[in-house]
Formats: sequence, structure tokens, C-alpha cells
Amino acid sequence: MPYRKEHKSALNVMGGVEQPSQINEAAIRKLKSGRSKPLSAEDFVAGIREGNRTILSKAITLVESSLHSHQEKAQEIIAQCLAVSSQQSASSIPHPTSHIPHPTSHIPGSIRIGITGVPGVGKSTFIEVFGKYLTAQGHKLAVLAIDPSSSRSRGSILGDKTRMEELANDPHAFIRPSPSAGSLGGVARKTRETIILCEAAGFDVILVETVGVGQSETAVHSMVDFFLLLMLAGAGDELQGIKRGIIEMADAIFINKADGENIRRAQMAEREYTNALHLYPPPESGWKVPVGLCSSLNREGIREVWDTIMEYRELTLRNGYFGTNRKQQNLHVLHETIDEALKSRFHSRKEIQNGLSRLEKEIMEGSISPYLAAKELLESYYSK
Repeated sequence: MPYRKEHKSALNVMGGVEQPSQINEAAIRKLKSGRSKPLSAEDFVAGIREGNRTILSKAITLVESSLHSHQEKAQEIIAQCLAVSSQQSASSIPHPTSHIPHPTSHIPGSIRIGITGVPGVGKSTFIEVFGKYLTAQGHKLAVLAIDPSSSRSRGSILGDKTRMEELANDPHAFIRPSPSAGSLGGVARKTRETIILCEAAGFDVILVETVGVGQSETAVHSMVDFFLLLMLAGAGDELQGIKRGIIEMADAIFINKADGENIRRAQMAEREYTNALHLYPPPESGWKVPVGLCSSLNREGIREVWDTIMEYRELTLRNGYFGTNRKQQNLHVLHETIDEALKSRFHSRKEIQNGLSRLEKEIMEGSISPYLAAKELLESYYSK
């Protein structure tokens, strides 16, 4: 049959729907319109005081940055926030009466609490349960969790945000994991500055968690008001499981995981620590260090921990140790900052960098002693 043009076939191709572009033009326009000039120090402080979590996080990132430009802006922000933090510090807390404040009462100011313990003691679980208890009482909580860091990227694995999932979703809590690489004993070098920013943002309870028992405890102890030591029972000789110096720093010792079949061992450990504390000299604060039991699993002993902290705060405010301790910590920061600045300036010199590289090779080759190498570098630095 001859083909005719007027013949209509079901095989005719119909015009399709025009496919949308793979590039979202609206999103690009929105992104461009949202770009604004970099925030000034005043903008950061205003956002922090308004409780803007995004701006607070960005400010902490500036504090933790090693870039000189970031550090300059960070110091401006800290200087302005320090005045706000000081107004909310112990100096503004009125001396309480003999009545011990109930845990539901609001803290007039801030209190900084360090939490440490042997590996496996359950610090993160305890902090989540303790933190939920505090936020339920109307407190605003900031948790500065010091995370293990990658030895290559020196970055945080953000483990505590995954372990504290419930607390991380609490609108009254703020969790900031910080990379610990490059700082003493795993403690983030800028934790003190972060505390100031969090207090300026209105957080009245600051928890600082350490990686574990070690040198980091000394650093954390020098930046908090109360130092809580969590211990385990049934893990061998209780008194050999931790250094004496850390026990001397503790303001309270609580045996965690005191539940189930472990209760009897926990009670024995409680007696052992109570007896051992009698061998230690009394602390300067005039406080008698208590030993107690708690269970994060059963949420038992959590209120007792908070009552203990409140009793300590009342006593030390009354005898003046609370304020004196913070002033002594500020002096420690002064000397530490000077040491860090001198070290940074020394290593930033080009001739020092070149000389250090050369002398390191000579030390490895055994052609010079490390003492003579150090002397040569220092003489080079001071001669300029």
C-alpha cells in the first residue's frame, strides 16, 4: 500500500514535557542574596548574647583557629564577652544564707564543673543523665567535651555528640566537642576562652569532660570551680586505679555504675575511698571531700551529686575561697599565655625555622647534642 502523508500513525512521537535544569537557579539566587559582609567582633558579641547558637559556634571556631587574623578577632570577642561573663561570675553571686539552695533554684551566676574518671567509668552517659536533670530544673547547660583526635588531621571525631544524642537534642543544652591533639594531656588549648563565650551566651552551668585520667586533669582543674571524680568498683585494687594527685584535686568522688550485682562492690569501694581520704591533708577550701554512689543507668544519685556541688558552692562563697580560686586561675592563665606567646614568636622566626630544620638533622646524625643545638637557636633568637 503506498504511503500517504495524510495517514496518521500511532507511532507518531508526541512532544514531551520540558525537563527542568539540573542547576537550581532559585537556590543560587538565595545563596548569593544571603551572603553578607563578615561579622565584626561587635556582631559576634551581640549574637552570642542573644543566644544565637550558630554565631556562638562560629566564635568558638575562631578561638580554636591558629590563623593570626582569626586569633585577633577572637581576642576582641573574648575581651567584650569577658565583661558579660564577669557580671555573671562568682563575684555577682550573693552570699547565700545557711539554707542550702534546692536543686530547682536558679544559679545566680555560673558554675564550672570538671568531670573526670578512669576509662570506661561512663563519663559520657553520666553527663547526659546529669545534664538532662539540670535542664529539667531550668538551667542552661554547656558541655565542653574533649574528644580524642585524629593523629593525621588533628580533628575531632565528634564522639560525644553521638553518645549524648538525647542531650544534644535538648534546646537548653549546648555540646561542643573539641579536638584534643596538640594540647596538654588531651585538653583543648582554648577551653578557657570557650567557657567565657558560653557564659556570655547565658549558660549558667559549664561541664568540662576530660579524656581520662592523666595530665589533662591538672589543666581542667585549673579552669573549673568544682572537680568531680567518677570511679568504678570491682575493677581490681580500687586505690591503685588512679593517681594520688588526682584524688587530692577532687572535690567529690562518686562510684558510678552502682547498680545490679555491682552494688555490694560499689559500697565496699565507697568505704575504701572514705577511709583513704583521711590520709590526705585537708583542702584549702575548707571542704570535706565526700564519697557517694550513683547509677547513670538507673538515674540514681544524680540529685545527690548536684546537692553536693551546691553545698560546696555555698561553703566556698561564704568563706571567700570561690572568688579567690577564680582569681588564682586568672593568674595561671596570665603566665600560661605569656609562655605560649613567647613560644609562638620564637618558632615564627624564619631564621629559627631554618636553623631548627638543620639542627634536627645534625642531632639525628649525632654530630651535635640537643643541648648545644638549643643553645645555638636561643642565641640566634636573642641576637636579633
